[in-house]
Amino acid sequence: MRPIRSLLFAPANRHELIGKFFRYSADAFAIDLEDGVPEAEKEAARRSLPDVIASLRQQNLKGPLFLRTNAPRSRQAEADLAAAVDMRLAGAIMPKLETTAELRQFATAGIPIIGVIETARGVANVEALAVAQSSHLAALAFGAEDFITDVGGLRTPEGLEVLYARSRVVLAARASGLQALDLVYVNIRDDEGFRRDAQMGRQLGYSGKMCIVPRQVEIANAVFSPSAEERENARRLLAAFDSAQASGRGVFEFDGGMVDEPIIKRARQIADLGKD
Repeated sequence: MRPIRSLLFAPANRHELIGKFFRYSADAFAIDLEDGVPEAEKEAARRSLPDVIASLRQQNLKGPLFLRTNAPRSRQAEADLAAAVDMRLAGAIMPKLETTAELRQFATAGIPIIGVIETARGVANVEALAVAQSSHLAALAFGAEDFITDVGGLRTPEGLEVLYARSRVVLAARASGLQALDLVYVNIRDDEGFRRDAQMGRQLGYSGKMCIVPRQVEIANAVFSPSAEERENARRLLAAFDSAQASGRGVFEFDGGMVDEPIIKRARQIADLGKD
């Protein structure tokens, strides 16, 4: 799956929002059949999707399109997953993923799965879930709001109450070679708050962020891309590395610090990202 810096959601019953996806520069898009749609409207919203998606495809949507299903333990999940397959979507987003058995249940559909870890049980099992990537798991995401509700905590702007779980999800994903998508920032008019939260996610190792309004997309794309300064520093560092190698030095000084293989590897990652 191509790198996803921004994943933009819209509720399945809000056709006017889905129909605008083609206007935005998100790396991927998601139609939400879970929390964004009232229970009484879920079936009707699901039945209406083929026509909505056909119209959207005519607009030349630039990124892959996913369907967020209802939780695997719900009565809606099977029909949601079948709809994602029938409509030939890029994959399914599986909320409240907790067990490898649930993952296997979804994997039978044969499409990529983004598993959202957003319960205490899901966090406790996240390493086992990440290892199960052979069952079509393409990425993990962390859902902070449901998680803090599940554990009975108190959500704060600083986010220290979810730092352990947020860190554990990204660590499990990266250890298994998976992409990791950071939590939703619910204060939709606070652009600077979103930017700070996205920067924290990147510092922790997340590769992108889930977005719930279009204004968050460009910020996420910028935060999860190397800056011009980062790219230039990486270029200079790699040039200095080549020079050091040519003179037989494995460790060398650069801008006042000692450089060894992990720092070189990071510079290569930045240089590769800068090519996109």
